[in-house]
Amino acid sequence: MVTASNKTLRLWDLETGVVLKKMEGHSNWVNALAVSGDGQIIASNDMSGELIAWHGETTRASITQPITEDSDDSKIMTLITSVDFSPDGTVLATSSMDHMVKFWCTRTWQMQGESINYGTSVINCFRYSPSGELLAIATDDNIQIYDPGTKECIASVKGHTEFNLSLAWTPNGTRLLSAGDNDDPTIREWDPLTWQQVGHPWEGHTSDIYAIAIHPAGTLVASASHDKHVRLWRRSDQQTIAIFQHSFELTCVTFTVEGKHILSGGVSSNKISEWAVPKDANSKASFHSSFS
Repeated sequence: MVTASNKTLRLWDLETGVVLKKMEGHSNWVNALAVSGDGQIIASNDMSGELIAWHGETTRASITQPITEDSDDSKIMTLITSVDFSPDGTVLATSSMDHMVKFWCTRTWQMQGESINYGTSVINCFRYSPSGELLAIATDDNIQIYDPGTKECIASVKGHTEFNLSLAWTPNGTRLLSAGDNDDPTIREWDPLTWQQVGHPWEGHTSDIYAIAIHPAGTLVASASHDKHVRLWRRSDQQTIAIFQHSFELTCVTFTVEGKHILSGGVSSNKISEWAVPKDANSKASFHSSFS
């Protein structure tokens, strides 16, 4: 597992909880992080605008340069808000405050093809579909679906009543989940064949939902919110089956590779919390609550 805290990235052994490696090089707080599907490349961006690609034990490439203190507002607009690798790892996509999604070749680290210009709306999150054939982009105004090859917008939905904050695809790509802000702290499920909402909004959180993760089997969903809760949901009936309470606001959540644990972290905390997924999680009679 890779985590970012302040200016430093850490690679962890999850079995022992030992830090295997520290990666230092950022001059400001890291605000975005992604790992390629094969685990060979890590991309991290900091609040000064520098995007670094880490490859292997020692190789490091600075893709964009830090924004200096005397930069004007137009340069500040290039600050990166989200990063994601294509499923095959050949492309790193980045979104920034200038309303653009840019594409970088991971072999040369040069920009590849045209960017997607999103107009005036702030991009909060974007995610490649598992096949790499679609790119979902969540903004303050809506959720749009693009063909990353042609850069064509092929679908658009309003999404949540206010801001669309986070996205996650199911492992088989048959559903897209989205999460909203404080005015609409729900999760919504979308069918890529019709781009219609599936079922009712998933209700339970009371504040911004900054991250969604889907179990490797696709049956469970974990969500992290500023209400200091991670909720574990059962996809089949969209019900909360466990609540993991924290003492701090949450911004990230993920399942371990084998799906037996949930890892969560957030604001003003120097720790990652680990939670066991209940063995009876798929039983409709189960409900669990834990506190960290």
